[in-house]
Amino acid sequence: MKLKAVIAKIEEEISIRQAEDFDNVGLLCGVYDRDVSGILVCHDALENVVDEAIERNCNLIVCFHPIIFSGLKSLTGKNYVERAVLKAIENKVAIYAIHTAFDNDFFGVNYGICRQLGLKNMKILQPKEDNLKQLTVFVPKEYSEKVKEAMFSAGAGNIGFYDECSFTVNGNGTFRPVEGSNPFSGQQNVRENADEDMISVIFEGFKQGQIVGAMKAAHPYEEVAHQIYSLDNKNQHAGLGMYGDLEEEMDEKDFLKFVKEKFGLEVIKHSSFNNKKIKRVGVLGGSGASGIRSAASRKCDAYLTGDLKYHDYFLAESKMLICDIGHYESEQFVTQQLFEIFSQKFSTFAISKSIEKTNPVNYFI
Repeated sequence: MKLKAVIAKIEEEISIRQAEDFDNVGLLCGVYDRDVSGILVCHDALENVVDEAIERNCNLIVCFHPIIFSGLKSLTGKNYVERAVLKAIENKVAIYAIHTAFDNDFFGVNYGICRQLGLKNMKILQPKEDNLKQLTVFVPKEYSEKVKEAMFSAGAGNIGFYDECSFTVNGNGTFRPVEGSNPFSGQQNVRENADEDMISVIFEGFKQGQIVGAMKAAHPYEEVAHQIYSLDNKNQHAGLGMYGDLEEEMDEKDFLKFVKEKFGLEVIKHSSFNNKKIKRVGVLGGSGASGIRSAASRKCDAYLTGDLKYHDYFLAESKMLICDIGHYESEQFVTQQLFEIFSQKFSTFAISKSIEKTNPVNYFI
C-alpha cells in the first residue's frame, strides 16, 4: 500500500484537520508514492526510534509528538531533531505526527487517561469553539434523498454519537432561467415553480469542502441555491481534556495512591489537601495548566495534568486537588491506543509498538 493511501486511512480515524493551529502535524518527511512495509508507533520519533524502525523493517513512523515543531534552517545533524530527521531521510523512513489532532479527538489522549482511571459519564473539558457550521440547500423533492446521502457520506450530519442527522422542510421554490442558462427544468425567460425540500445539516468546519462538493455533484440544478452559517454552538464531542466520575468517591490521599498505582508513578506533585472527597476528576494530557479553570467550573474535585508552574497551584482555591503527574506520564497510553486503532485498520503489513525510551525526564527517589 502506498504511503498516500495509508495516510488517508489513518485520517479516516483521526483527522489532522482537528489539530490546534499552532501544531505541526501530518507527514513531516517521506514520499507519498512509496510503498509502506510496516508502521512503528511511538511517542517521540527520536534517533533511537528511527534505528528501531529500520531494524523492524518499518518505513513509516507514526509519532505522537512532532519531531519537527518549528522551522528547520539546515540539516547538518547538530542537534537531536536534525539527527533523527537526517537518519529517517537517508533510510527512506517516513515520519507522520498526530499530536493535538489526537488530543482533540473524543477517543484520543484524554479518553485513554479516563479509561485508565475507570471514569464514568465522560465529557469534553474544553469543547472546541468556532468549529461547527450549518449548510442549508434547496433541492427538488425527488432528489432530496440522493443529496442527503451524498452529504452524509462526505461527513455531514454527525452530532456526537449520532450520524445522518438532518432537518427537511417542504415548500415551493421559484426561479426564472435567463439567456445563457441550461435549466434542469423549465424554459428560458419563464418563471418556474418547483416542489422543493429545504435540507439543513450540521458539520465540522474542516469538512466543508468535501461536503459542498458532494452536495453539488448529487444536485441536479445548474446553479445550486445554498447557504452556509457559522454556529456559536460549541462542539461537545471534540476538544481538549475530559472529565468524568469515579465509580466510588475517595479520600484525597487514597486517590493519589490510586493514581500512582494506575499510572506507575514514583511521585505526584499536588496542591494542598482540602479535606474533601474525590468523585469528579478532570484530566488533560501533556501541558494542561490552561484547563485548571475549566475543571473548576465543571466542579471537578481533582484535576490531573502535567507541566504545572508554581503559581498554577494557587488556582486550586481550596476547592480542587490539582495534580501534576508529569507530561509523558499523562500521555503514556497514547502508543497503545494508536497501536489498537491501526491494528484494526491495517491487515496487510505489520504494526509495531516502539519499545525505546523517549521520556527525557528522570526522577531520583
